[in-house]
Amino acid sequence: MESQSVIDCLEKVELFQGLTTQELSIFVNLASQKILKKGDMLFRGHDVSDTLYVIENGSVQLFDERTEPHQSLTVFSHYEFIGETILIAPPHQHHLSARALSPVTLITFERDTLLAALSEHGKIALQISATISQIIIRRMQYANNRYENIATLYQASGQRNERDLLGDKQVPQTAYYGIQTLRALENFDISGITLNFYPDFICGLAKVKKAAALANFELGNLSEEIKTAICQACDEITLGALHNHFIVDMIQGGAGTSTNMNINEVVANRALEIMGRPLGDYQYCHPNNHVNCSQSTNDAYPTAIKVALMDANEKLLQVINRLVVCLEDKALEFQHVLKMGRTQLQDAVPMTLGQSFKAFASSLKNELLRLNTSSAQFLEVNMGGTAIGTGINAAPIYRERVVHHLSDITRRNIRLADDLIEATHDTGALVMYSSALKQLAVKLSKICNDLRLLSSGPRAGLNEINLPPMQPGSSIMPGKVNPVIPEVVNQIAFKVIGNDLTVTLAAEAGQLELNVMEPVMVESVFESIEILKSGMDTLATRCITGITANQSVCEHNVKSSIGIVTALNPHLGYDISTALAKEALSTGNSVYDLVLEKQLMSKEKLDEVLSPENMVQ
Repeated sequence: MESQSVIDCLEKVELFQGLTTQELSIFVNLASQKILKKGDMLFRGHDVSDTLYVIENGSVQLFDERTEPHQSLTVFSHYEFIGETILIAPPHQHHLSARALSPVTLITFERDTLLAALSEHGKIALQISATISQIIIRRMQYANNRYENIATLYQASGQRNERDLLGDKQVPQTAYYGIQTLRALENFDISGITLNFYPDFICGLAKVKKAAALANFELGNLSEEIKTAICQACDEITLGALHNHFIVDMIQGGAGTSTNMNINEVVANRALEIMGRPLGDYQYCHPNNHVNCSQSTNDAYPTAIKVALMDANEKLLQVINRLVVCLEDKALEFQHVLKMGRTQLQDAVPMTLGQSFKAFASSLKNELLRLNTSSAQFLEVNMGGTAIGTGINAAPIYRERVVHHLSDITRRNIRLADDLIEATHDTGALVMYSSALKQLAVKLSKICNDLRLLSSGPRAGLNEINLPPMQPGSSIMPGKVNPVIPEVVNQIAFKVIGNDLTVTLAAEAGQLELNVMEPVMVESVFESIEILKSGMDTLATRCITGITANQSVCEHNVKSSIGIVTALNPHLGYDISTALAKEALSTGNSVYDLVLEKQLMSKEKLDEVLSPENMVQ
């Protein structure tokens, strides 16, 4: 490798910050070059970690192969590095895998040779160790997800000056966000739930910005260089890169302006980096003039919401389907277990335990259609309407172009609203979708209520099923085990129901040409989706799959119940059946024995009438 190219690259890498050109030169002879084609693996989980990788060009995705589908965790781009812990810890196995998302050129350093060189240069080793320590501290702080000022993540990296309408402000040098995002951070320390809690939302914003860049390039508003850089930045964000720079609180004033500026600034700064310019050098790619060209928050923000919610809905449907399959498996397993059905918590007529679980599955299946119907409204967007729907500052042809590109990017049949002024202030799609989430939550809560009742006891309750024990149930009562998984899903349902009320009130609060309450609606809907997904996964894997039937209890309840007298109505009449039920209750005798004792039916006929097949079908 050429010495100068190695030094030029390392000068831009945070791990080597503070080192002089002469100090960097000691790494030249230690460096090797590795080139990957798109799709090539850099390493896999369980490979030994003994190499430091510095990305000179291209993008590398870090993902978890243990999940299905594979979970994308983040994307590293040029001048970023992977594997720095080899300098402070012995070789260990990777837990994750990494692959090239594009052609990649890497500068690599083997652990043993790198450590040997650093042992001869104590000052350099100390400087790099200090930087690694700062990086680890940042990551630990970030993992907490709650801190007074996210800018402290970059406290060791210097500052850059940025200016806006209100004046100048210092922004962390390595931050991809800019001054307006920083102001939003200071103004809206509200919930602690920031944009990066919801990756689908960030990806939706990036897709909208890419579509806008492509449309603006076709209309001559952007140069090819700027368009290409913006599109690459948006693609990287969609794959998971830079999500930790989306720091604005989900609940904010300004009708989403802070969110829009967060994506504008991150895309602009990443585009500048791709173009070989320093962060903040906005004359070459400006958050407003270029990334936000032909747009307003009032069309870009709601469009991104809809794009994101379509993606989030697909993931939600997958989780519902998995839960339905678990319930159907139990329905098949319990199809021959006879039990008493109950209405108003009183004995009704016999059924099978399998029929109960089949009904649970059918109930949730109905919600798949309802959610699909509700989410279909998200295909209609107001992109190109700009501020209030009149399309000011955007060419008339822009709206058709941007929607066309957005359809290609999302692979959905996105269409432009007929009335952009109405579409700019209307939040009806969010109200309808939130209502569908609420109905799903209500059904889940009902299922969990039933599971808790059926498993109640074990001696003084129904005790017809056993839920898998998850944890000791009491700090004072030995041997007690509680239905903790259904309980937590009940609580999730209550939260979703409350979120739906928030969405309703916020939609009603819209005024004139814009609903400024949209941020709290968005936060509420995304929170509902995420906790429903987590709750249903937990319910399926930690409860439903482990349920067993107490078949003897179920059968005893059927035989001793007066509910079977209902099956005798067509043969003995209502009055005689009522008298039998009353006598069975007062004497403790079974209905079966009383019928034979009074010679109301032959034993053969009675057995035929009361056979499980006749009573449950």
